Amino acid sequence: MRYDRAMNILGYFDFEPLGARLEDLETPVPVIDIDVVERNLRRWQARCDKAGLANRPHIKTHKLVPLAKAQIGLGARGITVQKLGEAEVMAEAGITDMLLTFNVVGEHKLGRLADLARRTAIKVVADNAAVLEGLSHAAALAGRDIAVLVECDTGAARNGVQSPEAAIALAQAIDQAPGLAFGGLMTLPKNGARGAMAHFLDTAREGLSKSGLEVPAVSAGGSPDMWKDDGLDHVSEYRAGTYIYMDRMQIAAGSAAPDDCALSVLSTVVSVPTGDRAMIDAGSKSLTSDLVGLEGFGEVRALSGARVYNMSEEHGFLDISKVNDKPKVGDLLRITPNHVCPVTNLFDKVVFVRGSEVLGAVKVDARGTVQ
Repeated sequence: MRYDRAMNILGYFDFEPLGARLEDLETPVPVIDIDVVERNLRRWQARCDKAGLANRPHIKTHKLVPLAKAQIGLGARGITVQKLGEAEVMAEAGITDMLLTFNVVGEHKLGRLADLARRTAIKVVADNAAVLEGLSHAAALAGRDIAVLVECDTGAARNGVQSPEAAIALAQAIDQAPGLAFGGLMTLPKNGARGAMAHFLDTAREGLSKSGLEVPAVSAGGSPDMWKDDGLDHVSEYRAGTYIYMDRMQIAAGSAAPDDCALSVLSTVVSVPTGDRAMIDAGSKSLTSDLVGLEGFGEVRALSGARVYNMSEEHGFLDISKVNDKPKVGDLLRITPNHVCPVTNLFDKVVFVRGSEVLGAVKVDARGTVQ
């Protein structure tokens, strides 16, 4: 079902009631301000519309069917998924336009891809010729051609062909492979290096055009540089994930302000052993151990930015040395995490709020779908 863009995104949710106040919640638990989410979604969709970019949001950040549908309802072209499990969850919910940005390798996974291809318009990527035979087999099982984008390493040093020439050769191999259709070029550039990305992709695109092979799509992504225009002249679609919630990493990158952070981890102070340290019930199993170049593992804005400076699995160590009004045992604290994407995957349910009013809980539909 496609909703009118004017519709409030609350219409996509069926909340499990938990009480009306934060004090009614058990901790630790992620709490997500729905008004901030909606503002983030609308702002980014407006940016894509103005720039002429197809918005293809990455659902690995939130893993929620209602939010994926809200993104599409607000104008997104489709969604991006990282693993087959995520795609299967979204397909069961009726979402059909998906790009899977991870090489599909292995008999079991190819069978699952074929099943998805029978009932959705899923597209995939490849960065080497060795995976093409398997993709052709999946296409034969599905009874339809599967579009394959060439993944290009434009500076992030992750997956991807290493040169425009290699991208051209792989695109031609895809075009000639049974059951496959060349779907375009795809990359996740290094942060701050869109110029190198544009040179790589433009060289590959021009070479393919000269060889008679048109490029249906040029797909880029990344939340840290999402508001920058440089390097996007020939990009046709953009994949961003973190923008829906934002986090400390995006604040540090300049792509978000603190008020753009929709998700915080609600935690309880369980001990105040010294005047410099409070212990909370959110450790690495709640906040993730990702540092992403930052100090600490999260911060409490309401306590002058007090940081979680250390963690064990269940314990969080909060530095309160510079806090005048010290927290007390039993106090609830909202922690802004460093990297919000892994946090979502640590919980079966998340709670949506409007400020301090609790709206209810929802299941994290694609939690644990890493296969």
